[in-house]
Amino acid sequence: MGTADAVERETIYFARPGPENTDTTLGVAQKRATVLSVESIVVATTHGRTGVKAAEVFTGYNLVVVTHSTGFTGPNVQELKERNRQAILEAGAKLLTCQHGFGGVGRAVRKKLGTYEVEELVAYTLRIFGEGTKVACEMAIMAADAGLIRTDEEVIAIAGTGSGADTALVLTPANAQSFFDMRVREVICKPRL
Repeated sequence: MGTADAVERETIYFARPGPENTDTTLGVAQKRATVLSVESIVVATTHGRTGVKAAEVFTGYNLVVVTHSTGFTGPNVQELKERNRQAILEAGAKLLTCQHGFGGVGRAVRKKLGTYEVEELVAYTLRIFGEGTKVACEMAIMAADAGLIRTDEEVIAIAGTGSGADTALVLTPANAQSFFDMRVREVICKPRL
């Protein structure tokens, strides 16, 4: 190593993105949370399967499970299955359903006027690191804005590509209006795209 300040950490790179990486992602994230004494975990879920698994792994943590916004796939449609919602809540986790940090009105402008707004440009930029990286950063903003995680403490954000979990980051979150204060501290795992 070149400097005395350098630290070597293991990062897992999955050969392919997808839900087959969920158990490994949750396991290595939980181990890293223990080492770092991280108290808050943010996990993406669509139908709730990943949220339920996370609630089983992250007992005793401030677990925030983030769903798609209602209406994401169609007017008044919430994709989270009711049985999974109940299991997540019964396990003591918090559920967050709200406007996506990099979507919302900007997405409406794109759909209606055919032009991109700043939020979607940020989303596309983060996707160069993978879909899970974009979602992990987005959820951290959403959970911070909802007051469910602190912006002065490291959290672990877990997301995936399509379904399941294949990305875990250690980051210091920020509120939306302070987005550029967010810091990705470590990549625990991600697909090697």
